[in-house]
Amino acid sequence: MRRAVTPLLAVTVAMVLADSAVVTLALPDILRNLDASVGQVAWVLIAYNLVLGMAAVPAAAAFSRVQPRVFSAVGVAVFAGASAWCALADSIEVLIVARCVQAVGGALALIGCLEQLVEVRGERRGIATWVTAGVVGTAAGPVAGGLLTQAISWQAIFVVQVPFALLAVPAALSVASAPPRASDRHRPAVRANVTLALMSAALTAALFLLVLLLVEGWGRSPATAAVTVSVVPLAALGARPLVRLLRPPPDVEVAVGCFLVAGGLVGLAVPPSAHLVWTIAPQALVGLGLGLTVDRLTSQAMEMRLPRARHAGWTISARHVGVVLGLAVLTPVFTADLRDAEQPAQEAITSLVLDSPLQPEDKIAVAQALGDALSDQQGQVPDLHSAFATLDVAPQDRPATDRLERDLDAQLERAATWAFRDSFLIGAGIALLALLSSIRLRRRTA
Repeated sequence: MRRAVTPLLAVTVAMVLADSAVVTLALPDILRNLDASVGQVAWVLIAYNLVLGMAAVPAAAAFSRVQPRVFSAVGVAVFAGASAWCALADSIEVLIVARCVQAVGGALALIGCLEQLVEVRGERRGIATWVTAGVVGTAAGPVAGGLLTQAISWQAIFVVQVPFALLAVPAALSVASAPPRASDRHRPAVRANVTLALMSAALTAALFLLVLLLVEGWGRSPATAAVTVSVVPLAALGARPLVRLLRPPPDVEVAVGCFLVAGGLVGLAVPPSAHLVWTIAPQALVGLGLGLTVDRLTSQAMEMRLPRARHAGWTISARHVGVVLGLAVLTPVFTADLRDAEQPAQEAITSLVLDSPLQPEDKIAVAQALGDALSDQQGQVPDLHSAFATLDVAPQDRPATDRLERDLDAQLERAATWAFRDSFLIGAGIALLALLSSIRLRRRTA
């Protein structure tokens, strides 16, 4: 069990932080299966991050009064039980409540696992393991969620967490340590946490909006979207070797990371087409930026600061309040832009149908089928394939209808890309704000 303690606790940390974004690609399935509204399903994501952000600081305050191994085991057990409850939820209201309980367990688990990892691996290596597990979990969440949703169902996202978390309970109990009694020796690292919150908001734009653009805007499957966004965690993993090679000062590392995230978001805002290859380079920039900033900022906020649990609570809170801030700012922007894009898209579709070389009676049939499809799918980017699949046109018009379907799909993809542009640019602006705050941090500490 001793050898398995570190991997199990690190996996638990990764799972708790992956859950902040793991359901992103499952939201359309949850919306359909639980008969929820778009606003309700958004709370599956928001509730978890909001409660985790709010619970982290009180959890850290309570930590000094309880045996660390008991505190950790209880947190992991609550997280495991709530994950199972999420999988069994039969209504959106139950799922949201279960996500809140899951976040409370996650807050306890994150604080407890930090202390247990430090007990097992020492101060620097324990914190480094905790931070790295968090970065990997944050970046890999959407990928794992998309693959599980496509391969099995949205419930599988929560089911797979249960056995790992249950194994982590005895692992946490096996690490004996006394409750920390250190006095408040250090003030919270306000600027590092503010920069971390802003970066978390900006990264929400990349991890949340990109998967929505791929699935809802460009009509890709959750599995395709998951494989596509795997560029982000892979690039994030490449950040540490790059830092070891170039050895930049820590503040330069953070500033460069913020700039890379901003550049990546600008690249995602203006792709020349809906071909997935145009997302790779921007995602690589975002992933490198994530690996350079979140890791370093978390270390700056916590390293050698006592009591450790209290500073970890502030850091966790900053990250998840930042995620909620990003969702609160970006969601109304892209939903309004999607609504505004409907009328121009419908006018462009009408023009394409009128200009097509179809027989007049076939144009009427196409227009009726498209009208029905558009009215059935109001409030979302429509999928017009079903309208063309049921068309009864003259055989000589079939090549023209196939070409018309391709042209309409391209038109809708352009409209969806345009609708997400402002939100990506706002995300880039938030990343630049984080850059400014990191520069001010450097001047103050110079």
